[in-house]
Amino acid sequence: MTRVLLIYPYFKPKNSRSIFRFPPLGICYVAASLQHAGHDVDILDCTFMTRKAALEQAERADAEVVGIYSMITMQEECIMFAQHLRSRTRLLVAGGPLPSCDPQAFLHDFDVAVVGEGERTMVELLRAYETDTPLTNVPGIAHCDRNGQKDGSCPQGGLVLTTPRTLEMHLDNIPFPARELLPNAQYIEYGRQKFGQGKTTVMTTRGCPFRCEFCSNAVFGISYRERSAANVVDEVEDALSLGYDYIHFADDVFTFNKERLLEICAEIKRRGLSFAWECLGRVDSITPALASAMKTAGCNRVFFGIESGNDEVLRLMNKRITVEQARSAVIAAREAGLNVGAFFIVCYPGETNETVLDTLRFASSLPLDYLSFTMPYPLPNTALHERVKERMNKSWRPPESGFLEHICIFDADFSETKMKFAIVKGQISFLLRRRLGQHAYVVVRPFEAITDFLFQRVK
Repeated sequence: MTRVLLIYPYFKPKNSRSIFRFPPLGICYVAASLQHAGHDVDILDCTFMTRKAALEQAERADAEVVGIYSMITMQEECIMFAQHLRSRTRLLVAGGPLPSCDPQAFLHDFDVAVVGEGERTMVELLRAYETDTPLTNVPGIAHCDRNGQKDGSCPQGGLVLTTPRTLEMHLDNIPFPARELLPNAQYIEYGRQKFGQGKTTVMTTRGCPFRCEFCSNAVFGISYRERSAANVVDEVEDALSLGYDYIHFADDVFTFNKERLLEICAEIKRRGLSFAWECLGRVDSITPALASAMKTAGCNRVFFGIESGNDEVLRLMNKRITVEQARSAVIAAREAGLNVGAFFIVCYPGETNETVLDTLRFASSLPLDYLSFTMPYPLPNTALHERVKERMNKSWRPPESGFLEHICIFDADFSETKMKFAIVKGQISFLLRRRLGQHAYVVVRPFEAITDFLFQRVK
């Protein structure tokens, strides 16, 4: 039996204003599959830890095999752990979205990078490790043929990609994530302090049938797969038994299949479960009837990735929605008694001053209770990245100081200062409308007139 440590290297950036803290489902799924295969598994979730304490705990774990999760915002922390544990570990494995996109970037510090879904891959990788069989027999990984090279780097032509891993089509067969290995008491306490309820995540589908230009599908591939309603609610009950009382359904498109969503709502009611929940939805899938059914099954909020308030920009993004659909969906959800959050991207490549202002006006005009603006981020292996890759000029890392944590990583049509001006302008307009209600126009109209003028003149 091999001792395995899985690390989620998230440390809150100093100037981050985000209040969301979600347990790392990905490594919990991998942990559960390894447990079922007979391995001794632990998870080091750094969300509520200092770097010093996390490194000390990683050392004390004394694991033969260490797997470390990485996405673009965690790459430096991921590599920091690998370098620290290199001499103490027999096998170092990188996994998650970024290693799936760019495995070679990790093979200087890791033995293996998992490409795609990790549950079966990690089980087979551990079997190969224990039996000393060639890694080339394990689908879904990248490793390096160093050809005697001593410095640890992966030479040009040394990258070895094995056969791609076949996606798991029957999601009900995957063991539920090993939540018992998480610091659940801290997540619950944090959730109750910030939101009044202990919040955790459940994922009921994998993949997305849409192809938004800025969206990465590195792990789940070009697919859309569903779990049954009964299987989903079984996992919800498991999460509730740990003390959570609020579920965030983390699917990219939880509302896509209306019939299955209605089955989940009916199953929640049939079992007499009492908990609040929220989800991510598409504006072209929400109807008044569906919003009402969600509300009666305990839904508290729906988030929409609207992204722009201009139809031409939405077409450029390949969002396959319209501004009118977005407004109708928000209104339908509000009239059903749901809170509504929305996400927007400002200063997208190809935008003009006017289209950005369209988005800011549209976003602040919606009856939302949560609104987020961000800059465009060209994630690896996305169509947006392909479009601007020749203009990339820095790697992503959270800024050391400043009012906003956003950073522009390519030579954009708008300066980073102008992007941040747009974000602050949009947030202030939204907050003024929320707090002043029907009297907001007295303040908002002159504010918007002045800031529109300034935005157009900022370089």
